[in-house]
Amino acid sequence: MPSVTFRNGVQVPNLGMGTWNVGENPALRAAEVQALRCGLDAGLKVIDTAEMYGHGRSESVVGEAIAGRRAEVYLVSKVLPSNASRAGVLEACRRSLGFLKTDYLDLYLLHWRSPVALEETVSAFEDLMQMGLIRGWGVSNFDVADMEALERVSPDALANQILYNLEERGTEFDLLARDAASGVVTMAYSPLGQAGALLRQPVLVEIASQHETSLGPATPAQIALAWVLRQKNMLAIPKAASVAHQKLNIAALQIVLTPQDLTALDRAFLPPRRKQSLSVI
Repeated sequence: MPSVTFRNGVQVPNLGMGTWNVGENPALRAAEVQALRCGLDAGLKVIDTAEMYGHGRSESVVGEAIAGRRAEVYLVSKVLPSNASRAGVLEACRRSLGFLKTDYLDLYLLHWRSPVALEETVSAFEDLMQMGLIRGWGVSNFDVADMEALERVSPDALANQILYNLEERGTEFDLLARDAASGVVTMAYSPLGQAGALLRQPVLVEIASQHETSLGPATPAQIALAWVLRQKNMLAIPKAASVAHQKLNIAALQIVLTPQDLTALDRAFLPPRRKQSLSVI
């Protein structure tokens, strides 16, 4: 599989698994667990979750999915800004580890910028690393100015998790290149957009009709995901709530978009020509 490498030398496939809204419906729990295990069976490693997702319910599903397979997983969770104080970070991390039924996280992110000083939050992350509770840290939803402020505190952030898809390309103007130059991996959440609107766009339907995967004709969702995955220094974390959906996401790795495809997508979803505010959902 194509991969990305964090500044600490850890290499992972550039396709991971997101869990936003996972765990919200108990009737879906078994299917959600199986979807995550399907990804691990196929060689995916990154599972991303957060304390905010269902107030621990998402982390609980992940904990069940990775039981007995912890060594196969690059496990990511996120702390809420309201818990970004020195004491709050430690308490939140321990709580997340309890839901996940593990004794460490591979990557711990600040979910978005907090009123708490970055110096205090970063110091708490460093404490967690010394205690062996996390192996790396990073941020989420940080724009260029935020990343510059963070770098003045510490150069050790591993990742910046942001909204990135065909409809949300503003970060191409500055943030993606800035993070790459600084050794920060970009994690793309919601790479398929929201509520399915993106996937109904005629250009995606047309391009999908011209591609095949081992599962059959390509889908608009696979084209949208392949577009994100083509970026260097990019780790995409789409959610899959079923085994079938997970297999479709993985098959998107087989798609190579042509120059004609990329031109058509640029016409339909214009690249940014000026600085745009960071989009967050």
